[in-house]
Amino acid sequence: MTDKTKLARQFIEAIPHAQSLGMCLIDIGAGRAVMLMPYDEKLVGDPSTGVIHGGAVSALMDTCCGAAVMSHPRQSKGTATIDLRIDYMRSASPGQAITTTATCYHVTRSVAFVRAEAVDDDTSLPVATATGAFTFEPQKSLEDSQ
Repeated sequence: MTDKTKLARQFIEAIPHAQSLGMCLIDIGAGRAVMLMPYDEKLVGDPSTGVIHGGAVSALMDTCCGAAVMSHPRQSKGTATIDLRIDYMRSASPGQAITTTATCYHVTRSVAFVRAEAVDDDTSLPVATATGAFTFEPQKSLEDSQ
């Protein structure tokens, strides 16, 4: 595990909101992150169906996208969400954990672009998809520091 990946993991695991939602980092590195949020009744948005609230799904996707940016090989510091669009495809199945995979697929001098997908145990159709833009601060090269 690189120092950058280790730092990204420590940062994500220290976010109080992520902890209160039960999020855990499954895999991270080279601009890709996988996070899981277990089913919990405290996250239910509709008591009659037991479906997890869309806001919890949104928080998971946002956090996972940020982790993907932080683990990018050229990223040097933390990141912040500039824009995040989430398309909800269907309700999450009650009782099932939600797993999000995010990939940082393009970076410029100051912006990283990310795609993500959230699934539950029925992976045939995503629960939600996301595209986003995040702040990005590339590492300074040796030439820049002289």
